[in-house]
Amino acid sequence: MAARIDTVTGRAALKPRHAPYWQKVRTDCHLGFRKTTPESVGAWIARYRGSDGKYQLHSLGAVDSTGGADRFGAAVKLAIDWFDHIDKGGSTKSKTIAAVCQNYVDDQRSKKGDKPAFDAESRFKSYVLDDDRFAKLELTKLTPAHIDSWRKRLANRPVKQGTRGKKRKADGYALDKLKKLRTPSTLNRDMTPFRAALNLAFSDGWVTTDFAWRNKLKPLENADKKRDLYLDREQRVKFIEAAESSLALFLRGLCMMPVRPGALAALTVGDLDQRLMALKIKQDKTGSRTIKLPPATAALFKESAKSKLPNAPLFSRADGLAWTKDSWKYPVREAAKAAKMPVGTTAYTLRHSVISDLVHDGLDLLTVAQISGTSVRMIEQHYGHLRGDIAADALAKLAL
Repeated sequence: MAARIDTVTGRAALKPRHAPYWQKVRTDCHLGFRKTTPESVGAWIARYRGSDGKYQLHSLGAVDSTGGADRFGAAVKLAIDWFDHIDKGGSTKSKTIAAVCQNYVDDQRSKKGDKPAFDAESRFKSYVLDDDRFAKLELTKLTPAHIDSWRKRLANRPVKQGTRGKKRKADGYALDKLKKLRTPSTLNRDMTPFRAALNLAFSDGWVTTDFAWRNKLKPLENADKKRDLYLDREQRVKFIEAAESSLALFLRGLCMMPVRPGALAALTVGDLDQRLMALKIKQDKTGSRTIKLPPATAALFKESAKSKLPNAPLFSRADGLAWTKDSWKYPVREAAKAAKMPVGTTAYTLRHSVISDLVHDGLDLLTVAQISGTSVRMIEQHYGHLRGDIAADALAKLAL
């Protein structure tokens, strides 16, 4: 009697051996079952024969999450999914989640440089590859349930905070906490690189569908709240005057350019074209862009570049090193306290204040978005309410 792998009794009666028992699924496509010992639950294998006549094998595992009576049907479905993947041009090489992440890091390094690549790599190590089983999961076996489980794990994972606040207490400022819950905004930000890595793998043909993560990794809606802390021009001057000289120069730069503090800190002298009065922002969330500088802003940047080599930081600390978020955090807090700024004032507050002025003064939102390195949608979401007075003035001019 011919060996059968489609029933529990049939598989139990099979003689243990290393070679799989095969059953045809469709032309050139077979499902195999390997049973190496009498007590083994067995393992399933898919076999595909290409147009060149060569066989390709794909392990499906034990499929033991399904009951014995339904295990054959589940294995057939997994095999057919893989056969369809190959027929649509998908890769036949095994690609894991770890490989997906590394592929994205390499892509970032080749297109945007070492800093974005290092940032993505650090995030992946912290909350994607920290689960060894998930990291080794083959991309073709990824399901919405896997992604949903990962997302919930990330959402319930608190973010780490600095500990300096435990050693010092500044009046009016809350002490830093070791941990705090991840906000919806933070969750969206942390999901972004992983979603981008999976999308890159999809576009590279590693899988033929993004069904596993398409809906499960959608950003949470209304997660980003409008920024309310605003410093007027007089407050900004006091803020700058309260800072030590090297920090004051950095803060002045933030007050004259609507860029992220990290992007300003990453600038080198070579990024400033003093002849054309143009500044090239190379390292930022949205990629590189070039901004034409007005005379007063160009003068400030030229002063900061004076007597420095092309690869030196355009805005540097007193020791000559580039500013980082860790090195400016507490000096900025001290300057804000000394200047009696509102509680919660940070370097990023200056960016928000500058963008607010640009929008309120009537600059079109597309231009604001382009020079600040963000989307029009984000500008509308956070600053669109400031257009009310401009709209009212425009309507007033329509009066007959």
